Amino acid sequence: MKALVYRAFSVPPEIERVPDPVPGDDGVVLRVMASGVCRSDWHGWKGNDPDITLPHVPGHELAGIIEAVGKAVSHWRVGDRVTVPFVGGCGHCPQCDSGNHQVCDHQFQPGFTHWGSFAELVAIHYADVNLVRLPDEMDFTTAASLGCRFATSFRAIVDQGQVSEGQWVAIHGCGGVGLSAIMIAHALGAKVIAVDISDDKLALAQQLGAAATINAGKTDRVAEAIRELSSSGVHVSVDAIGNAAACFNSIDSLRKRGKHIQVGLMVEDDHNPRVPMGKVLANELEILGSHGMQAHRYADMLAMIAAGDLEPERLIGNTICLDEAGAELTSMNEFGSRGVTVITEF
Repeated sequence: MKALVYRAFSVPPEIERVPDPVPGDDGVVLRVMASGVCRSDWHGWKGNDPDITLPHVPGHELAGIIEAVGKAVSHWRVGDRVTVPFVGGCGHCPQCDSGNHQVCDHQFQPGFTHWGSFAELVAIHYADVNLVRLPDEMDFTTAASLGCRFATSFRAIVDQGQVSEGQWVAIHGCGGVGLSAIMIAHALGAKVIAVDISDDKLALAQQLGAAATINAGKTDRVAEAIRELSSSGVHVSVDAIGNAAACFNSIDSLRKRGKHIQVGLMVEDDHNPRVPMGKVLANELEILGSHGMQAHRYADMLAMIAAGDLEPERLIGNTICLDEAGAELTSMNEFGSRGVTVITEF
């Protein structure tokens, strides 16, 4: 098969011909029809994920058609149109037994624990536990955009944040994760404050439902500005970028008993950020993570999409071919892309 491969971290990947994957007894092989390009892929390419072994094929936001099925798979057939969460569960550990497959003790992640979807074919483990059937009306490009950024934001806003109508929500970072969170929070009736350093991205955030915006590159009073806009602080605040300053501002902008949700990956110099712990204690703040979303929770998200309450297709900024994916991947840290980029030609 054709795939984008890197053989060393931080070295530009190249298109290669590599052996086709074979499904395990409990897995399937998908023909990839679309694959998102995510900053998490960039983190992996930079060597920030200990699960990656070289050589490696990135890609974890995907949708496709089942090409081959393992002998122990009972719910799926060749030809089925599917997507999959970027964190997969084994289905039998204590976490999975409690319904929390996103923190499975034996989790797998295409594009990290094994070769991913920047390729014509990709293997998926534990298919009966993790695959999600696509609605007939949903195209592959939209479906691929759900797997990491949109689904993780849905869990952050709906399950972890428990956002409700009339609440104030701050979103720090207007990349794919942040814009998804803005759309979802707005759909739930929240008043959203978007924070970024790009006026273009803030303009897009307003189009997707942000009630107010703050350019963090033009003020050093981000948390104070959020508190002023929200009359004493927001109910829920999300660091959607993974930045020490954004994390601090997110926590510092909360009202009493508010919730900070960390979605952006914290790596390198930002790995152990400064936290205003005195405020966390005195104001009884909550600090939560959101790490993907279980396959069994997709039904509610897909129902909101079918009803027209959520429009993830509006987040797609660019579609590219696999030959262009290497350049897109290596430039992810420049934050130049507007919206979500998806590979649609292989």
